[in-house]
Amino acid sequence: MKKLLPQPLRLALASALLALALPHGSALAQQKFITIGTGGVTGVYYAAGGAICRLMNKERAKHGIRCSVESTGGSVFNINTIRAGELDFGVAQSDWQYHAVNGSKVFAKDGKFPELRSVFSVHPEPFTVLSRKEANVSKFEDFKGKRFNVGNPGSGTRASMEELLSGMGWTTASFGLASELKADEHGAALCDNKIDGFFYGVGHPSANIQDPITTCGAKLVPLNGPAVDKLVAGAPYYAKVNIPGGLYAGHPNPTPTYGVLATFVTSSKVADATVYELVKAVFENFDEFKKLHPAFAHLEPKDMVKNGNSAPMHPGAVKYYKEKGWL
Repeated sequence: MKKLLPQPLRLALASALLALALPHGSALAQQKFITIGTGGVTGVYYAAGGAICRLMNKERAKHGIRCSVESTGGSVFNINTIRAGELDFGVAQSDWQYHAVNGSKVFAKDGKFPELRSVFSVHPEPFTVLSRKEANVSKFEDFKGKRFNVGNPGSGTRASMEELLSGMGWTTASFGLASELKADEHGAALCDNKIDGFFYGVGHPSANIQDPITTCGAKLVPLNGPAVDKLVAGAPYYAKVNIPGGLYAGHPNPTPTYGVLATFVTSSKVADATVYELVKAVFENFDEFKKLHPAFAHLEPKDMVKNGNSAPMHPGAVKYYKEKGWL
């Protein structure tokens, strides 16, 4: 007959065996999960978020933070969702970061977002207009009465489109059709003759622009004139830029337009250590980061820290930048 161990000893042994069976229990308890809101899967925002997560997850064993990326409606959606506490980080156009901080434009209804924090800016985003080659469009004004995609509600592109239309004295009713397709839908719609053109804020070169140019001979349309001059003169987040010539077939010359910067934002509620580790992951692997998308090729860390950031810088980011001597 086997002699039973005393109950206290049996309980201690059972606890020890359970601990052995779950060797990662404490690691799981300490594991943090963060989510980055981006944009359509064919845009640079999604690529940027994916690149940041890839670099973060490389060092997951050290810092215990697991990063995931989410395709979203874009800038305005990301900021609103960070505000609601449902996203930790997001990519947003510099103009909508500015308006969120100041409670203006599309953020006027909900008021200022004082907890919004900047982390760094990323690539330039020229506003890009593409037309169907058969539409006989040479300037933006030629789209009046035609079928035009103004962008999906909640995107920075849509909000910027409405600002441009207002500056021109137009509304969405100025088009024969104002469609609200997402960025990963407008290229196919153009080539399928469902729309005559679209407006999109994106870093270049972009597959989203390349595909309709290659597939159906779509054309870049300049975005300039008095309305654009007035917008750029009146806003600190806009600048006149060119889409470089030679990036796309049939476009050897630069295309004049204006644009913003893509920026990376978070909330003051996100822990300093989390933001520090994210920033460190990007800048300690900066050469690798720049290779993850052509739009990142000419990025400079000091510019990313200083340009396009209207919201206060998150303390976790400030700590790293001061260590590097960039602030």
